[in-house]
Amino acid sequence: MTVRQFISGCLLALVLIPALAVAGEVSATLDRNNVQLGETVTLNVRVSGQSMGVAAPDLGALNQDFQILGTSQNRSLSVVNGSAKSELTFGIALRPRHLGTLQIPALSVAGAQTAPLQLNVTAPDPSAAATSSQDVFMESQLNPAQGYVGQQFTYLTRLYYANRIGGDAPQPPQVAGVEITPLGKGLNYDAERGGRSYHVLEQRYAVTPQHAGKIEIPPVDFEGQQTDPRDPDSFFGATVPVSASAPAQAIEVKPAPSNFAGSAWLPARALSLTLDGWPSAQGAAPRVGQPLNLSMTLQATGLSYDALPALSLPALDGATVYPDKPVTGNRQDGDWITGRRQQSFAIVPERAGALTIPAISLKWWNVVSDQMEVAQIPAHTITVLPAAGAAATPPAAATSAESAMPDRAVASGSPAVRVSVPWRWIALVSFGLWLFSLLGWWWHRRRSPAVMTPALSPRNSSRSEQMAFLAAARGSDSAAQTRSLLAWARAERPGIQHLGELSAALDDPRQRAAIARLQQRHYAGVGTSTPAGDGELAEVFKRGFGWRAPDAADAESTLAPLYPFKLR
Repeated sequence: MTVRQFISGCLLALVLIPALAVAGEVSATLDRNNVQLGETVTLNVRVSGQSMGVAAPDLGALNQDFQILGTSQNRSLSVVNGSAKSELTFGIALRPRHLGTLQIPALSVAGAQTAPLQLNVTAPDPSAAATSSQDVFMESQLNPAQGYVGQQFTYLTRLYYANRIGGDAPQPPQVAGVEITPLGKGLNYDAERGGRSYHVLEQRYAVTPQHAGKIEIPPVDFEGQQTDPRDPDSFFGATVPVSASAPAQAIEVKPAPSNFAGSAWLPARALSLTLDGWPSAQGAAPRVGQPLNLSMTLQATGLSYDALPALSLPALDGATVYPDKPVTGNRQDGDWITGRRQQSFAIVPERAGALTIPAISLKWWNVVSDQMEVAQIPAHTITVLPAAGAAATPPAAATSAESAMPDRAVASGSPAVRVSVPWRWIALVSFGLWLFSLLGWWWHRRRSPAVMTPALSPRNSSRSEQMAFLAAARGSDSAAQTRSLLAWARAERPGIQHLGELSAALDDPRQRAAIARLQQRHYAGVGTSTPAGDGELAEVFKRGFGWRAPDAADAESTLAPLYPFKLR
């Protein structure tokens, strides 16, 4: 071993040891929640954050309801961005001893306990006994038997084989107007049919109909080779061709109910809508110009993320809303897909005082209870403080109290009388100097010819603000560009409050597009320097604003609808 390899190994150990010493987080899952008597199920106990020196859990509590067929261990270690993460998985193969809802109690491992689990064990299918004479056969199931368009159904196939087989796994069915996607990887376990033991390959699929009516899922076929049972130890590995087919299935798909009043059809088993990131009671309230970061999350069980509507906030009075890039994804919860859409917003207050975000509601259809429900985010009001460094006006009461203090001091004859006397002399001298200056100005005005100074017209004011903006537009400070552009716009249209109103009042599409890009750059880092786009901002505004005609501005709005679903 070279010195460099030794040093590298020591550094890696220093990185990994702290992660391995962290107390582990434990969890327990079953590869299936519903089995038939005679089938096997795998219990996986995972320990995250600690994999060294962890003893296997005590499985004695499982012996009453399960036959323990075997155990296995698997360790994994990964290093991401210098942070090490380890995971240890204990796999326990179980076979239920009787029918019913069986309880898997909490198991102690790595100084913690897993959550208890339930397993539903049903009687074997009587018709399956007829297939026990076959070496290879298939089954299929579809749950539920009926539902709505856009709702997720779960379809599964099982391939039973008594001997070793070879060949491609069964392919998913293809049905026009139906989305069929696998739910995770296939499961392998053992089962009994008619007193005979089989190996089982199970695959689940998410089935989502895109139209109403009766839909038939055709048979799923398997073709392969099986080791010749008459000569299993043949040197040349003699095989015989085998095939099997899973029965066809049919479902009744109903259209969306006529009494559903939502703007987006969302048939789900569960749905939640939240808005997080509000300032805590102990935290500092936001200030003018400082972004408040909020995160809206929509999550639905039985719907993919691409079926969920886009998330947005309304235009707020007294603040500008800057959306971030949405984060989406799916995860598998047993037989169901759970779609998740998350949208972050930066809310930049523009004035001090109360800022209210109105209530947001989303109507959806609960396919379990077969009725419409409403997910709602309540209205929320926060107090916005003035910008840091803004001058505060002293209270009038305090000013009057301070001005009354010398009078009280004089009346009492306290030492403050002697202190206040020099200030009176200073005030008299100052008044005398001011009077002398006033007389000098009057004398000078009488001896000098009058010069008329023209008042600054609104046009000259607008022109100076335009020049200031064009100078800022050639730079890279997005905050300065925003301030100068609004100052120029208010010189011509005093009612303009923010960039959104300015964009709505303009008729030139190039100027509206430039404002949108300026907002994006400004949100990328409020008050920071970002690329200005090679003078494009100055180019599109150098000839002045392209205002809408008054009647056109009142007749239409350039702002797109802010909601994919209704606010109520």
